[in-house]
Amino acid sequence: MNLNLKKADTAIRIGEVRFSYAFVFEPNQKAIDSKTGKPKYTCSILIPKTNKEAIKLVEEATDAAAQRGAEEKWKGKVPAMLKRPLRDGDKEKADEDPAYEGMMFLNATNLRKPGVQVLDDGDRYNADSDDDFYSGCWGAVTLTFFPYDTSGNKGVGVSLGNLIKTRDDERFSGGGESAEDSFGDL
Repeated sequence: MNLNLKKADTAIRIGEVRFSYAFVFEPNQKAIDSKTGKPKYTCSILIPKTNKEAIKLVEEATDAAAQRGAEEKWKGKVPAMLKRPLRDGDKEKADEDPAYEGMMFLNATNLRKPGVQVLDDGDRYNADSDDDFYSGCWGAVTLTFFPYDTSGNKGVGVSLGNLIKTRDDERFSGGGESAEDSFGDL
């Protein structure tokens, strides 16, 4: 199953990716929108470096959003120091978080609550809690890229669309053993 799809110049679906710092059922109280003052839904999208097709789609959508920014915001040209959303996990995060090893990553946000689904043995259903969808699971995500020019910062941002879990993996929960493991002998 190919989860990668170009939907428009600046809109894509990519997978199989791993989700981290997933605030998709309740907004992230630390990610406040500067215009509305409201918290946003957020998710860090980890893309295996071996998923060259997904990385290419991200780069193409970023370039298209940058071109749109040149036309609409930046007086006809893309800034030399443009902030791009795709980053190298080995260079920026792997020392503090081994989940980022061998990954490219980007952060996506939205004021709108994303649709979250689970694909399980060919059946698809809506997820409504972190029992179904959590940081650490794998799946696909829809993303829209847009140019921004805020307080002198020029770049391309990423709007979080919808997500689907395609498989489970170890949770990124901050660790520790379960209560059952701690007290199972009692």
